[in-house]
Parts: sequence; structure tokens; C-alpha cells
Amino acid sequence: MLILPFGNRRILGHEAMGIVESVGEGVHEVVEGDTVIPIFLPDCGDCTDCLSNKSNLCSKFSFSISPWITRDKTSRFTDINGETLYHFMFVSSFSEYTVVDIAHVTKIDPATPPNRACLFTCGVAAGVGAVWKKANVEAGTTVAIFGLGSIGLAVAEGARLCGAKRIIGVDANEDKFELGKKFGVTDFVNSRNCGDKTVSQVIIEMTGGGADYCFECVGVTSLMQEAYASSRKGWGKTVVLGFDQQAEMLTLSSYEVLHSGKSITGSLFGGLKPKADIPLLIKRYMDKELLLDEFVSHDVDFEDINKAFDLLLEGKSIRCVIWMNK
Repeated sequence: MLILPFGNRRILGHEAMGIVESVGEGVHEVVEGDTVIPIFLPDCGDCTDCLSNKSNLCSKFSFSISPWITRDKTSRFTDINGETLYHFMFVSSFSEYTVVDIAHVTKIDPATPPNRACLFTCGVAAGVGAVWKKANVEAGTTVAIFGLGSIGLAVAEGARLCGAKRIIGVDANEDKFELGKKFGVTDFVNSRNCGDKTVSQVIIEMTGGGADYCFECVGVTSLMQEAYASSRKGWGKTVVLGFDQQAEMLTLSSYEVLHSGKSITGSLFGGLKPKADIPLLIKRYMDKELLLDEFVSHDVDFEDINKAFDLLLEGKSIRCVIWMNK
């Protein structure tokens, strides 16, 4: 449990895998003993958006950083003194037991290794999904990825699976190129070593006009604009996965938007519908098509969770799996 600055004591954590201990009234999708993963994005299964192939944004339960459980806006947690503890992203996985609305629970193959199943609950799935579902990248195309963190590497893996001919990684850390090669990155641009040119100018020269698809995976507004500038006129598509915590405005020239024919779109959880698409991705992993093991750089016990945060802040881990109890 961590104390957040705005006063609400929340149990954090939103990527996990678990076993159903019990179910509440009216729950029929899962039963006690089922293997499941909780996912922050709701999938009610019966609203207009959940029934459509065009959206993964449930209109019955909208996504937010909420302190409550989804359906009745209350908390299921208390401390030893009976005082309320709050939820985090509807999951709160830094706990031996948690309570999750069925709209946020996806049943999976029990044969899936737990330390791999948890990776499908956010970053890796979001990156692969952004290529597969949101951008619909075709074989033989060129992809540029801004930021080769875990999500950017997942985008590279998705591009590899979709058959992209050229995958350009953009990052300020040269070491990321060697790592990116595992996931199909073919070219690297050091954003700090472009001389008097912008990154977009370098990419346009490299590709003879710009990348077919650009993915912003950092959450920096200036990079979103640079990604858009790096995409090819006529059909270039830019997908934004990063979130700028400063909520800065994205500024695009109306002239360029009209005359270039390019597009830009957001991608929450990669456009994936959790209950339909995650089992498909897991099967691709189990069939040894989707690289997943390579994302896990460290395993730690829950008592060493601060070590995991240190590795993250130091940039020494891709994904660190925290075991509640092996």
C-alpha cells in the first residue's frame, strides 16, 4: 500500500494474474478455481461499444482512474482499523486478495504460466494490439516507433508479427537498439544525435517520404507531433500510446492536416477487446509465435517490491515480475 499525495490511500497495481477465490451474485462468466487476469479496461459485453468491432471503449462503464469498484462506486477494502482503503484502476493487484468487477476479468487458459499471463494485462498487450487492431499494419510496410521502452518493444513485436518490412526504433539510449533487434527492430535513430536535422527529417530521408505507420510510446507531446511529421503523406498513420501527464495541447497545422492526408489516433489498451482478443494473443504465445519471455528481465518476491521500483526508475528492467507467493 502506498500513500498518494491527494490523500486517498489506495492499493496500487494493475497488472496481474490470479485464481478466482469466490464469485458474487449474478456472476456467471467465471467460477471458483478459474484462472483469470484482471484488466483495467472494462468489457461489459452488452453495450453498443462492446458489441461493435469499431471500439474497445465500453460505454456502460467508462474508464477512469477511480478509487472505487466499477459498478456501485464503493470500496471493498479496509485497513486493520476498519478505515477505507481505495481501489486503483479497478484492479489493485498489490494485494494477496483483491475484489474486481466481472467487467474487468478475463478468463484464460490455465496452462498459461502465471509470470507470463500477467504481461497481457497492460503494456505488452497494448503495444501488440496497437499494431494489430488499431493500426492494422500490413505486411511489407514501414513502421517507426518513438520510444523503445517495454511498450515500444511490444509495438516492435506486433510489427514483426504483422510482417512489417522495416521497423525503425527512435530512442535516446543506444543500448535499446541491440535489445530492439530481438523484437524485429531493423534500424535505429538516436534522437540526440541527428545533427541539425529533426528526427522526422531523418526518418523521411531514410524511408524516401516517411514511415507508413508511426507509434508514439513515451507520452511527450512534442514526440507525438514529431511522429506525425514522420509519417508519409497520403496514407501515413500515427498512433499515440503515450500519455502526457502535463496534459499539454497537441498542436497540428490545419493546412497540413488537410493537404497531407495523414491521420493521427489514440490507442487505449491497443484497441483490444479484453475478453475476445487476449485469449487469442495468449494462444499465439503458447504456439510460440509471439515473443513474450524476452520481455521479463527480472523476477522478485513481493517483499522486494521496492527493488522492482528501483530497477524501473534506473532504466534497468523491461518488465519485472513480482511474485506474491511462488
